Amino acid sequence: MLSCRPKEQSMPRLLSNGINIAYEDYGKPGDPVLLLLQGLNVPCSGWPPILIDALVAEGYRVITPDNRDIGQSDSLDQLGKPNLLLQIVRHGLHLKVKAPYQLNDMATDMLALIDAMGIDKVHLVGVSMGGMISQIMAIESPQRILSLTSIMSTTNKRGLPGPTKAIRNMLIKGPADRTDEGITTFFWHLWRGLGSPGYPIPDDELRGFLARVFARGMTAGGAARQQTAIIAAPDRVKALGSLQMPMQVIHGDLDPLIPLACGIDTAAAVPGAIMHTIKGMGHDLPNALMPKFTQLITSLARTAD
Repeated sequence: MLSCRPKEQSMPRLLSNGINIAYEDYGKPGDPVLLLLQGLNVPCSGWPPILIDALVAEGYRVITPDNRDIGQSDSLDQLGKPNLLLQIVRHGLHLKVKAPYQLNDMATDMLALIDAMGIDKVHLVGVSMGGMISQIMAIESPQRILSLTSIMSTTNKRGLPGPTKAIRNMLIKGPADRTDEGITTFFWHLWRGLGSPGYPIPDDELRGFLARVFARGMTAGGAARQQTAIIAAPDRVKALGSLQMPMQVIHGDLDPLIPLACGIDTAAAVPGAIMHTIKGMGHDLPNALMPKFTQLITSLARTAD
């Protein structure tokens, strides 16, 4: 039986922005760096190993951190668990969302991490919430970012379409059964709902993904705090217009969480950004698409280099 309770911390960690951030480091120290940032409630082990191996084989050093409040990075339970539904209502009424921390804080975590690692510049790859954090890093420290790949993410502009009703309800309610078995069942159905209709993940692939992320560690409080940070984030459209580094947006046309219109809006906000729409892709990273992702990521990085 799988368990999503955080395991004993045994991964490399560095103090970044006052928080211990855990990370994995692949490849040769002298190679150009790809910093890969994961999404909401997904630790760094959510990256497909075949993608990491392929990027290393292409001559890149790949660093995959856990965001704050997930995996082996510090949990911030002392900040309390926000009432997610209340904050969604406040956002809808144009009232201030009360978030324990902001996406900007999470971007500062990652900039401080590469500082602590002695890394000057990186190629950024962010998926979903990681794409939002990556955008903020590029806005706040453009001199540190060689290229930016934003995957199935958004600008947080009001008026863009949101999740399907089924996915929204699942994220708000969470698992009804808080036993290990109930949590495993919940995430199995959640990721089946988020999955790519054109690239359905075999059961053994999904089972392996869940085993990796559960082993790294997840908490309901961390998920709620991260999600509230997303809700509280302001519109980045104007700020993104100042970016000059090579950028691309990768988005599926069947994304049930962050619809394609959000990716199109992201690409439109950045002068010269390239839009890649993948037919049949939802809101996941199926192994079948990783050769395509490898080609797109490394092609943009080489353009920047």
